Amino acid sequence: MKTADYIVFENESLVALNKPSGLLSIPDREGKEISLKTLLKEKYGNIFTVHRLDRETSGLIIFAKTPEAHRHFTTQFEERKTLKIYFALLLGSLNEKEGSINAPIAENMMKRGSMIIHRRGKTALTDYKVLHDFGIYSYVQFQIHTGRTHQIRVHAKELGHPVVCDELYGNGKPVFLSALKPKFKLSKNDLEERPMLNRLALHAGQLKIMDVNSELLELEAPLHKDFRAILQQLEKNKLKQ
Repeated sequence: MKTADYIVFENESLVALNKPSGLLSIPDREGKEISLKTLLKEKYGNIFTVHRLDRETSGLIIFAKTPEAHRHFTTQFEERKTLKIYFALLLGSLNEKEGSINAPIAENMMKRGSMIIHRRGKTALTDYKVLHDFGIYSYVQFQIHTGRTHQIRVHAKELGHPVVCDELYGNGKPVFLSALKPKFKLSKNDLEERPMLNRLALHAGQLKIMDVNSELLELEAPLHKDFRAILQQLEKNKLKQ
């Protein structure tokens, strides 16, 4: 893959990219799989990790180009001076169309690699707002005020409406067009229906952060094609009902 295809903004201090789902942000411990940072190092040489997204999450991520810029940006994340907006498709229809989830998140000692809400955990605060209620799914905007591992996914589960295609915290089932389109018919050339979406429906969409020159950067990463296609089908079939 070409990193240039995913760059949404770049200046002397940072590069911002629209990460595809399935790609690691940074190398894992074994270092065998390709990561976004590895690709960026090939292009820029030195590159510095500011924050990260889960492998399954798509969307906006930034890397610093200098040690000074790295300190500047990471400090803002640590001091919670950034504004981070995510978009997700959740299962079902939420009773409360907006609100906040303030529930501490801790590592799940019984299931490695997953998190739970527990009093021994770290403070985690998430605001949410339903943008579109489609009945079987809801398109929701999230603002996270803390940066805990799997925060939105854990808090969405706490709401009783996990993120679509979430294997850890939901049912992990893919989205098929036949579930969205009442009069769906399989093509004669296809033996079985292929899923429209078979990855976590969670996208980092917006980030506001101060640049090294004190200029406010308002960065955005548009939804990827597969996510947009689902929303278009949901909207189209909702109008037909």
